[in-house]
Amino acid sequence: MAINPRGADLKRLLVEDPGGPVVMLNLLRFADGGRPLYAEYARHLSETFLERYGAEVLYAGTGSTVLAAEPGQEWDAVLLVRYPHREAFSRMVADPEYQQVTSLRTEALTEAVLQATVPW
Repeated sequence: MAINPRGADLKRLLVEDPGGPVVMLNLLRFADGGRPLYAEYARHLSETFLERYGAEVLYAGTGSTVLAAEPGQEWDAVLLVRYPHREAFSRMVADPEYQQVTSLRTEALTEAVLQATVPW
C-alpha cells in the first residue's frame, strides 16, 4: 500500500500545478501502535516545518461513523493541510531535516491517501 509520494509523483504534482495555494487531503490508516508515532511526526511537522514552508493545518480529525463506503474503505484519521503553492510542499518533503522524521509517518501508517486538491 502507498504511504509516501515518490519522486515521479512529486514531479507530476508540479507539472499539473494550476497555480495558487493547494490543500493536501490526507486519509490515514494507522498500524497497530501507530497513533503515537504519527503524533510525534505531527509534532515535528507543526514545530518545525509548517511555518518554514508557509503551511497550516486546516483540519485534523478522527474517522467516525461511515455512512457510504465499501468494507475496508473507512479511515482512522483525516487531515487537511494548506500550502501556499505546490512547490512549497515539494520543497518540504525534499528538506533533509524533514527526511529525518518522515520515517515516523511511514512506520505509523499501513495505508494513506495524499491528494492535492484544486478549489472550485
